[in-house]
Formats: sequence, C-alpha cells, structure tokens
Amino acid sequence: MSPRLAANPTPRTFGAVRIYLDHNATTPPRAEVVEAMLRALREGWGNPSSVHAEGAAARACVERARGEVAALLGARPGEVVFTAGATEANNALLCSVAGRGRGRHLVTTSVEHPSVREPTAALAAEGCEVSTLPVDAEGLVDPDALEAALRPDTALVSVLWANNETGVVQPLPEIAERVKAKGLLLHVDATQALGKHPVDLRRVPVDYLACSAHKMNGPKGVGALFVREGAPFEPWLRGGAQERGRRGGTEDVAGIAGFGAACRLARDELAGRIERWSGLRDRLWDGIQAKVPRVRRNGSARRVLCNTLNVEFEGADGEALLQALDLEGVAVSSGAACHSGSISPSAVLLAMGRTPEQARASLRFSVGHDVNGPQIDRVLALLPDLVARARGVGGP
Repeated sequence: MSPRLAANPTPRTFGAVRIYLDHNATTPPRAEVVEAMLRALREGWGNPSSVHAEGAAARACVERARGEVAALLGARPGEVVFTAGATEANNALLCSVAGRGRGRHLVTTSVEHPSVREPTAALAAEGCEVSTLPVDAEGLVDPDALEAALRPDTALVSVLWANNETGVVQPLPEIAERVKAKGLLLHVDATQALGKHPVDLRRVPVDYLACSAHKMNGPKGVGALFVREGAPFEPWLRGGAQERGRRGGTEDVAGIAGFGAACRLARDELAGRIERWSGLRDRLWDGIQAKVPRVRRNGSARRVLCNTLNVEFEGADGEALLQALDLEGVAVSSGAACHSGSISPSAVLLAMGRTPEQARASLRFSVGHDVNGPQIDRVLALLPDLVARARGVGGP
C-alpha cells in the first residue's frame, strides 16, 4: 500500500474499539450462543450415539438444536442434516445428486459461491453437462432463461438465494415454481439469506438447502443441509449411522447447540433486524452518495439483503482503500480473491458486466448485530479523504 494512503502507520489494536462491517464474511458469536455452547460442553459432552445417560443427554442437545434450525427454515426436524458448514453441504449435495438418475445435466448460475462453482466445475470435468446462466447488470437471473435451460435429463438446478458479495436476492419463489412444474430437483445455497431474509420452505418448494452457523452469529465449523422428505440423497461422508445415516461422524454437540441458539435468535428477531439493518445500510449509501463523488452501487437496490452494500469507488484502488479503512479501525471486504500474491477481480462483479478495473475499485460493507448509527457516521467521516487518496495510488 502506498505510504501516502496510510493515515495511521500502524493498525489499531484489537483492544481498541473497532467498527466491524464485514458480517457477510463471518459474524461475532452472540452471548446466548456462547452460553448454549458452554452448557453443551458441560452437560452434553457424551457421544450422541451412545445409549447410556451421558449419550442421551448429548443426543437431546442435538435434537433440541435440530428443532430450532427446522423452525427457522419452515422444515421438519427430520429434514435437517448437520454438517461442518455450507461448503460441505453444497459439495455433499452436488456429488450426491448431480448426474444421477435421469441425466447428467446441471443448471446453475454465473454468480454462485465457490463452494458450488468449484464442485460444479469438477463435475463438468467428469462429463456432466453444465448450463451456467448469466445475470443482468443488477446481478439477477432471468426466470424465463432459467426455464428455457431446463431439460428432461436435468438432474439438478442449483441457485444461490442471496449473493455473498452484492447481497442480491434472486427471485427464488418464482424460480422454484418453474423448476417444480417441470418435475425437477432444486438446490439452494441460503447461507447469506438465513437470518437476514424470510426463508420459509413451507412456501418455497426447494428440495435441498445449505446454510452455515457462523454467518448468523453462531460458531464456525457447523452448518446444515436441508433434504426435503422423499428427495433422493446419498451420503457423502460414510463411516457411521449418524444423522440417520446421511452424514457419518460424531456430531459436534457444542457447535450444534450454538447453531440452534443462533437460529432461535434469528427467528425471534428477523423483522426487527430487517428494519434496523436496512436503515443502517441506507444511511451508509445515502452518506456515500452525498460525500464521495463518482460512486456506483453494485447490484439491485430493490432485491437486496437488508445488511449488504457493495460500492464501486470509480478509479480507486479498492485493496488500498480496504487497508486504509482497516488502519482506521474499520473492517470491510473487497470481495476479491488473492492468488499467489495477486488480486483477482471479483468473478461475481465480472459476471454482472463490470470491468476488472471497476471490480477492483469495489468494496462490500455488511452490517449486523451491534452496528449502530454513530459507527456508520464515523465511516462516512473517514471515506472522503481515504477514497481521494486511494484514487491517487499509482498516479504521478
């Protein structure tokens, strides 16, 4: 980073008050989640597969959490399979279903998370035919184009409910209706949607859904795969009868307990979260527009998560701006991947028609629990000067 950009030569220490605007990457665990995990460690440390009292206590802990996850999803408890996170859930589902049964054809989109994009590419290398649907400049899939891509031999349709970089929410109810009208199977990665957007599987007929606890104030390393009753599924991890034979391996009881607590909080607070977080997001965007020239919002402003704002600062070095904000105690994300020391532009923004330069000039801000108005105002006070400096990086 250019020394001209560093307003403070050393980062703020973790003991200082920081402003965390990267909740789409991960979220701080809530106190209720930590307490549920500690209780499980103290009281539910047995093996849930054991028949003695210690095992029964652990099993009861797991099943209580399963009920909380199911309640948030609008599912039956028996349809929830605990995993190590959405990445495992997506891989397990794609490897289990894609290419099996009626054909070797898979339909997906150009803005999927890598945990779908990479296993899909692996399936293509193995001979599976993949139809990758484009998105428009707002990041939205055209339901008509999706329907036109469906074939009798389509084994699976896989669509991200809400994008992790832009927050764009796909028209899942309409997509699900069209897929089901053809009698086909639908898989949805709802990792970013859960806890921020209404998800009710009693109303949206998806067959499979993946999610992670750490995106909604739960612990890392635990998630779930929803498998609708009657939908085909073969276990990816074998070696035990856990999770009704659908996922081998002793369950992470404490992590699952924390996941359950996070789901209970999300169910109780969802309406309030949407109102409060969307207010903070809009306060940030309105302030950026008022204070910083030459900016553009990436993604739909109508169909977007309540907490997510992705902004292009035209002509700026996005990575330098991210680092400068970090030095000032503000955590955000560039949405770019780092490979061998070089910054690659966001594949999602490129799929939306942005140039590599525009993608590299973009940052993602994502609010969440404990973010407040004064923090947003502090970021707005910092941005004009830091953006001006970031636009000068590499210049004369």
